[in-house]
Amino acid sequence: QAQLVESGGGLVQAGGSLRLSCAASGRTFSQYAMAWFRQAPGEEREFVAGIRWDGVATYYAGSVLGRFTISRVTAENTVYLQMNSLKPEDTAVYYCGQMTRAWGSSRDSSEYGYWGQGTQVTVSS
Repeated sequence: QAQLVESGGGLVQAGGSLRLSCAASGRTFSQYAMAWFRQAPGEEREFVAGIRWDGVATYYAGSVLGRFTISRVTAENTVYLQMNSLKPEDTAVYYCGQMTRAWGSSRDSSEYGYWGQGTQVTVSS
């Protein structure tokens, strides 16, 4: 059973930066793709960024491409999301997810069986 704990959210002005962290435990971290999703009030959870189990491939939603960077450090069992040039529309609760099956990669939230508690990101204009 995986456990995921996010940290790093907060309030920032438009144009600013934040780095989110997600510490994983309970399963062999290096075997599973990880991703960040976000959910704004009244909206569905949406994919933000993902990284393959081996860290070789990364993929992003079009709305964050060029501004956000996902990375993972196997020795720390941690995945990061560096968010630059933040916009008010980036305001949401950000969730870290771990894929249910090993060796895959996906943008589909239904493929992620393990989630953190979420961390609030608020970008003021």
